Amino acid sequence: MQLVWPADQYLAGYVDALKRGWSPDNLRSEAGQEELAQIVADPHAFLALQVDRAGGGPPVTLPDGSMVTRLPGYHKWLWDGEFCGVIDLRWQPGRSDLPPYCLGHIGFSVVPWKRRRGYATKALTLMLAEARHEDLDYVELTTDVSNIASQRVIAANGGECVERFSKPAAYGGAESLRYRIYFVPPAG
Repeated sequence: MQLVWPADQYLAGYVDALKRGWSPDNLRSEAGQEELAQIVADPHAFLALQVDRAGGGPPVTLPDGSMVTRLPGYHKWLWDGEFCGVIDLRWQPGRSDLPPYCLGHIGFSVVPWKRRRGYATKALTLMLAEARHEDLDYVELTTDVSNIASQRVIAANGGECVERFSKPAAYGGAESLRYRIYFVPPAG
């Protein structure tokens, strides 16, 4: 399994996953159908938005329907000869913390028919190597308390649980865990 930049040659696999009911957004199941409509309307524009290192793309729709300014970031696709999932990185320029509406620097989702193969763990390992180049002291990832698989993926990559919290209502209010993976040791 490798990470690839979203591109024409992988798009059919991505579309197939969306048509099979998979969503790249763990918080908004309807995001998959929205992305499918975007791809049908303009596949090249969709692909261009997958890599937005300047954060200049359109606003992001939060789970409650509100809109916020897009952060710089990019998506990479998991590929083993077929589409396997997505992992993304986002950040605020010049700082390690995130705005309160953004629950983590890195998010990932593996299609159901490719799970339990270690792909998420490997994808996070590969993405962390890239994130180290973004002038961040650390990255944060969040997961529901009930999502043991994601907790294992994060822990296998050096994640330390730093907080147990309830997600804001806009994100469903689930009891969640915030993990931090440090690139620079914390002061003190």
